[in-house]
Amino acid sequence: MRSNIVCLTLSAAIGCLLAGVTAHGEERMLAHDVYFSLTDKSPEARTKLIAGCKKYLAGHPGTAWFAAGALATEFQREVNDRDFDVALHVVFKDKAAHDVYQESERHEKFIEEFRGMWAKVRVFDSYVDVSDHADMPAKPAGNK
Repeated sequence: MRSNIVCLTLSAAIGCLLAGVTAHGEERMLAHDVYFSLTDKSPEARTKLIAGCKKYLAGHPGTAWFAAGALATEFQREVNDRDFDVALHVVFKDKAAHDVYQESERHEKFIEEFRGMWAKVRVFDSYVDVSDHADMPAKPAGNK
C-alpha cells in the first residue's frame, strides 16, 4: 500500500513538472529561445528580422522579458555555437502565456512575413527558475 502511495505521489510530481508547475503548485516561467539562420546573411537582413521580432513578438500578454539581436561575432571560442544570425529570447510568466503567444495573430503574421528569410530555425523551450532582474537596465550603459 505504501509503495502505491509513493508511486502516485511521484507520478503527480512528475506530471506537475512536465506541465510547468512546481510541486507547490506554482507556475514556472518558460524561456522561449529561437535561433534564426538566414539565407541572406547581410547586416540589412539581420536588422530587418530584428525589427520584425520587435514589431510582432514583443509585448504579448504574459511576457516577463523580451530581447532580439544579432550574433555577437567577436565570440569565437570552441564552445560558441555560431550557426545562427539572429536570436530571439522571450521569457513567459508561465506555459499558458507561451501557448497563447504561439496561437496569436501577431505571431502568425511574423511567421508569414519572415519565413522566406530563414534557412533554418531552431527553437529551445525550457522552464526556468524565477529570477529577479529588477535592477537590470533596459539597455546596457554606454549603448546609445
